[in-house]
Amino acid sequence: MTARQDMISLLKNRKVGFSLPQPFYNDPEFFKLDMENIWYKDWLFAGHDIEINEPGQWFTMQVGAYPLIIIRGRDGEIRALHNSCRHRGSIICKTEHGSSKRLVCPYHQWSYDTDGSLLRARHAAADFDKSGYGLKQAHCETVGGYIFVCVAQNAPDFAPFRAQALPYLAPHKLGGDVKIATQNTIVENGNWKLVWENNRECYHCAANHPELCRTFPEAPTVTGVTGAMDDPIIKAHWDKCEAAGLPSTFVINPTGQFRHTRAPLIEGVESYTMSGKTAVARPLCDDVTTPQIGTMLMFHYPTSWNHVLGDHAISFRVLPIDATHTAVTTKWLVHKDAQEGVDYHLDELTAVWNATNDQDRRVVEDNQFGINSPAYEPGPYLEPDEGGVAQFVEWYTNAMDRSLNGDRATLSRVA
Repeated sequence: MTARQDMISLLKNRKVGFSLPQPFYNDPEFFKLDMENIWYKDWLFAGHDIEINEPGQWFTMQVGAYPLIIIRGRDGEIRALHNSCRHRGSIICKTEHGSSKRLVCPYHQWSYDTDGSLLRARHAAADFDKSGYGLKQAHCETVGGYIFVCVAQNAPDFAPFRAQALPYLAPHKLGGDVKIATQNTIVENGNWKLVWENNRECYHCAANHPELCRTFPEAPTVTGVTGAMDDPIIKAHWDKCEAAGLPSTFVINPTGQFRHTRAPLIEGVESYTMSGKTAVARPLCDDVTTPQIGTMLMFHYPTSWNHVLGDHAISFRVLPIDATHTAVTTKWLVHKDAQEGVDYHLDELTAVWNATNDQDRRVVEDNQFGINSPAYEPGPYLEPDEGGVAQFVEWYTNAMDRSLNGDRATLSRVA
């Protein structure tokens, strides 16, 4: 039996509401199927457009086997270019960030314009047709300051996500009025799905996240998947924020892939800090000054979860490395005019999530270690505490089922 046939069989016979069979978390062949059927087909969060404000600025990212350059052209457009020279395939941009008037391959100095078109092939014949050798492009879209890319030949329709996300993002003006205060990337020794499963519940928070629990409620209703509509605290928070012009109520795409909501923090808390006070004296957006607006949560499988608060925003990007290693990049965004050392201090801004990320790294790695045991078998997700985990796994299994079986796939519940 091939890995594909094995996966189809396990998907067909899996227990709904239970964790996945072992191969989904550690088998290299199953990992390849994940990459081919999700990561190489779907929209993926790349970064923020403020990272490349000027023409010629770029950053790189690695999507499985695909190295990409995300660049702003001299025409102002943002594009995703494959980071592979059209001469003999060498990588062109080798650092994480950079800026240049043209992209020059370090191997034989073929040079490309910021739109990917070939400008010069050194020593080529006079009649060499440069038009057929521009850098290949991946699909690229932006919404509310966020850049998404897709390496598939035919990308899914981006319009549904744009339509849902924009009202929630627009009030915060993340597309031009903010800057990256700092960022970091950690590698978690765990499968990418374990990273997401851990993120999708706070059942583990009390025992593992003392810093986060000073500000973020442990209640499972907070993320909106289970029971939010019936929680009077959540409802009151939504009403308050909606009255201030901030879309807040829980909304999820029919496929379960992306959702938005605004969640309250613990009563009296303004931001993710050890004191509960704001981390940044200057509001994230000059137009959003209502106190205690909590956090706008935006989730987009398989790459990103986000927190947008009154004083700063935090984006998280998930990129798989192999079957048991995952890179998680965290970026802290503040008002573009906020001054480090005056309006904010990096230690205070990052303390809660640096600690939480490291704690999550540990629990994911412990989870992976235990799953690798021959004694492992799927266990039940507990409602309502792990409702978000069950929802993520439903999205994943539905997405894989549809991709592997095409029109024969049967959609399960998504929320």
